[in-house]
Order: sequence, then C-alpha cells, then structure tokens
Amino acid sequence: MDRDQILARLRERILRYAASKLSRDAAEDVAQEVLMVLHEKYAAVDRVEDLLPLSLEIARFKIWGARRKSVRRGENTSVSVDDLPLAGSGPDPLEQTERRERLDKLEAALKQLGDRCRELFRLKLEGHSFAEIQKRLKIESMNTLYTWDFRCRKELAKKLNDA
Repeated sequence: MDRDQILARLRERILRYAASKLSRDAAEDVAQEVLMVLHEKYAAVDRVEDLLPLSLEIARFKIWGARRKSVRRGENTSVSVDDLPLAGSGPDPLEQTERRERLDKLEAALKQLGDRCRELFRLKLEGHSFAEIQKRLKIESMNTLYTWDFRCRKELAKKLNDA
C-alpha cells in the first residue's frame, strides 16, 4: 500500500475521531489540517504503524486548539438567531383557549374509555411499538392488539364527536 492510500484511510480514521469530539464541519477541518502537517513535516514517515499514532496525536492537539479558539471567541456560549423566539410568534389568546378546550374535551373522552383502551393509548403515547405493547399486555396474537387498537380509536372518535 502506498503513502496516498494510507493517508486516505487515515483521513477517515482521523475524521471519525475528531467528529466524536467536535462538530462534523470542524472535524473535517481538523482532519485536513492533520493531513497537511503529515505531508509537510512528516513526509519521510511511510509506515502505517508510525503514521496512525502520530496522526491521532496531532489530531488531539488540533482539537484542543479548536476548542480553545471557540472559547476565546465566545462561540461556545452564543445562541443562534434561528433559535431565538420571534416577537409575537406565540399563540394568541383565542388559539390558546381553543387548544385548552380541545385538550379538556380529549381528557374527558379518555376518562370515559375502558381501562384497556386507556392503557393502550398510554403505551402508544410513550412511544412503544406494537410488539412491545403486545409483550407488556401479555397478548397472544398481534392481530388481537390491532383489533383492540382499531376499536379503541373508533370509540375515542365517537366520544369526541358526541362531546
């Protein structure tokens, strides 16, 4: 394997290492800087056994430097403009009232459902898959669970329309 192939494989290794410590863009910059140092200062080193630890050590110093630079510039405490709330972007009082009424209606309808349906909805809202729900409720057949789900959703829709 020639030096270019070794450096190409090392680049991926350096990139993974740097990405575990920094953002993807910063990791790519670090990997490029490490390759530049290897090319300029360590051109005589050709063996993988020598290049790997050397490149990771250089990457470690470059990562430290990138972090120091970020702290010095205050980039680690800055807030993105996209993350700031817009003035008046929240729901208006009418929207808040309508939402509260819908939630109250849903809560009342859920209270009217049986225990099995409430438990099924709770597990689904917690993000459990149907296979996990089947195990938790100790149901023999997946089709039984699908039937319960269909009937519970149908009953909830009926209760919401009646209310």
